[in-house]
Amino acid sequence: MKAYMQRMGRSLMLPVAVLPAAAILMGIGYWIDPNVMTGLGDPNFLSVFLVKAGGAIIDNLPVLFAVGLALGMSKDKDGAAALSGLVAFLVVTTLLSSAAVGAMKGIPVEQVDPAFAKISNAFIGILSGLIAAAMYNRFSQVKLPMALSFFSGKRLVPIMTALAMLVASGVLFFVWPVVFSGLVTFGESISKLGAVGAGLYGFFNRLLIPTGLHHALNSVFWFDVAGINDIGNFLSGAGEKGVTGMYQAGFFPMMMFGLPAGAYAIYRNARPEKKKATASLMIAAAFASFFTGITEPLEFSFMFVAWPLYVLHAVLTGISLFISAIFQWTAGFAFSAGLVDFVLSLRNPIANQPYMLVVQGLVMAVLYFVAFDFAIKKFNLMTPGREEGEGEETPDVATSGDNKFAVLASRIYQGLGGDANVTSIDNCTTRLRLTVADTSKVDQGKIKATGVPGVKVIDDTNIQVIVGTEVQFVADEMNKIRNGAAPVSGEPVKKPEVKEEAPVTTATTKETELFSVANGKVIPISEVQDDVFSAKMMGDGFAVIPTDGEVTTPVAGKITSIFPTKHALGIQTDSGIEVLLHMGLDTVELKGAPFTLHVEEGQVLNQGDKIATIDLAALEAAGKKSDLIVVFTNQDVVENYDLSKSGQTAAANDLIGKVTVK
Repeated sequence: MKAYMQRMGRSLMLPVAVLPAAAILMGIGYWIDPNVMTGLGDPNFLSVFLVKAGGAIIDNLPVLFAVGLALGMSKDKDGAAALSGLVAFLVVTTLLSSAAVGAMKGIPVEQVDPAFAKISNAFIGILSGLIAAAMYNRFSQVKLPMALSFFSGKRLVPIMTALAMLVASGVLFFVWPVVFSGLVTFGESISKLGAVGAGLYGFFNRLLIPTGLHHALNSVFWFDVAGINDIGNFLSGAGEKGVTGMYQAGFFPMMMFGLPAGAYAIYRNARPEKKKATASLMIAAAFASFFTGITEPLEFSFMFVAWPLYVLHAVLTGISLFISAIFQWTAGFAFSAGLVDFVLSLRNPIANQPYMLVVQGLVMAVLYFVAFDFAIKKFNLMTPGREEGEGEETPDVATSGDNKFAVLASRIYQGLGGDANVTSIDNCTTRLRLTVADTSKVDQGKIKATGVPGVKVIDDTNIQVIVGTEVQFVADEMNKIRNGAAPVSGEPVKKPEVKEEAPVTTATTKETELFSVANGKVIPISEVQDDVFSAKMMGDGFAVIPTDGEVTTPVAGKITSIFPTKHALGIQTDSGIEVLLHMGLDTVELKGAPFTLHVEEGQVLNQGDKIATIDLAALEAAGKKSDLIVVFTNQDVVENYDLSKSGQTAAANDLIGKVTVK
C-alpha cells in the first residue's frame, strides 16, 4: 500500500506541476482589476484574459488528475491509458450530472439533489484515473478471438474502462448524495459552536479536499445554505463586524504564511542531491499559495506520499481559524485567501483588525515549520525529495560535443549492452528507468565513465541510471538508438553478437509463403478503398481485385474462425502468423448471401485449397466492392514482409510474396 501511494503521489506531479503557472496568471489578473472578482463595474480586458487563461487549468483540475493519474499509474506510461482516464471521467461526470440524474428520476433539474452539482471534483478525477490505469494494466495485452481482434489490446482498454465506470457511477448514484447531505448536516451543527465551530470547519475543510466533499461544508459556511453566507455578507459589507468573515479569516495566515513555511521544511529535509529539483517545485507552489491562495500545487505534492503530514496540516488549519475567530480578527475573499484578496479586503469596512492576521501568520509560519520539520524527521515521511528506492540525483551531466544528450545516450546504451540486453527505456524526473535481459551483463564502469554519478541495480532485470533534470532528453535519444538511429558517438553501440550467442540459420527461419487468393490484380493494403484497412489499423497485408469468384487460401494453415456472415475467416500458420481473409468491402451487411464456403472451422488448409465461391454479380448489384483482403492481425510477430508482385496480375495460387516471423 505504501508503495502504491508513493506511485500515486508521483503520478499526481504531472498535473500538479502546471498549477502554479495557472495560479499566478489568475493572481495577476485579479491584482490588475478586482472587478473580475466582485463582478462590479467594467472589468479590464487584460485582467479577464489572464484570469480566464489560468482558470482554464484550475477549473479543470479534476480532469487533469484523471488523465495524469491514468498515465502515471499505467505500467508502461502509454497514451492509451491517458485516453482511458479521460473516458472514465467523462462517463461518471456525464451520468451523474444534475441534468442526467433529473432525466433518470423523471424530475426537474431544480429538484435534483445538490450533491450532483458537485460531481466534477478532485476525488472523482483521482478515482477515474486509478480505475483507468487498473483497466490498462489488466487488459492492454488481452487478445480477443479473430472475429473481435480489432478490439484487442490497447483498443480494449477504453471500452473496459467505460464499463468499469458504469459500475462505479451506479454505486456513486446512491452513495454520493448520502455522504454529501450528511456533511451539510454536520456543518450546520458545528456552525452553532462559535470559534470552536470555525476551528472544526477549518480542520474538515482541509481534510476533505482529496475527496471533493469540502464543497458540502463550504456551502454551509460560505454561502446561504444555512443562513450564514459568510463570503456574500462580507463582500457586500453586511453582517456584524468581528463576526462576519470568521469562516474565511483564518485561511489567510495558513495560506500566506503557514503553508509556505511548511514548503520550506519539506525543502530542508530533502536529500542533498535532490534539493535542486525539490526547491523548484516548492518555490513555485509556495508563491502560488502566498500570492493567490491556490494551495493545490503544494498540498497535492505531499497529500498522498506523506498523508500523516497532510492530517497535521488540517489540524493546523483548524487552529488558525479558531485563533482568528476567538479574537474576532476578520477579513474575507472573493477568490481565495492569498495576498491579492487580503489587500482588497483591507478596503472593506466590515473587516476587523485585519493586520493582526499578518501577526498571526508569522506565528503560524513558525508553527508550521517546526511541526512539519519534526514530523518529517520523526516518522521518516516520504515528502518530495525523500523518496525511497529512487537512487541518487545530481545536477545535469556535462558532456562534450554539439549534442551532449545524443553522445551521453549512446555511451550509456553501450554500457547497458546495447540491443542484445536492453528491453525497455523509461525515465522519471532525473533517472533513467531501464529494463534489461540481465543486469549482470551491464558494464557499470563504462556507464559511470560518462560522468553520471551513479548506477543503481534494482534486481535481475531492472536498473536505474542517475542523469539529472534533463534525463528526458537522454531517454529520447536512447529510444532513437534502440529504434535504429545511428549513435552520435566515437564509439559504436555494441550490437548483439549473433554468431556466438544466437546463431541464425535458414533452417530456423520461420518464413511463410503468400499466394494470390484469386485470379486478378494484386495490390498493397494501403490501396484498399477502406479507411480501416488502408490505414493498417488491423495490420499490414495485401488485397486482390478478383476477375472471377473462385477464392483459394493465401497461406497454408488452420481455419481458426469463420464469421457468421461468411464474409471473413481467420487462418493461423504453423509459424504463428494470424491471417484474416476479408471478402469484399462492407459485405457484412449482405449476411452471407453472395458467399459459398468450402471449408469449416478447425480444418487444415494446404496450398491451393479452395476456400469459397463468390457471386461477383450479386456483389455488384448490391453496390459492394469485391476486394479480397488478406491482413496479418498479429503484426507484432512479423519481421519482414515482401509482396513481390504488388501491382501485377496473378493467377490463383501464384506465389506473390513472403513473410518472416521474428
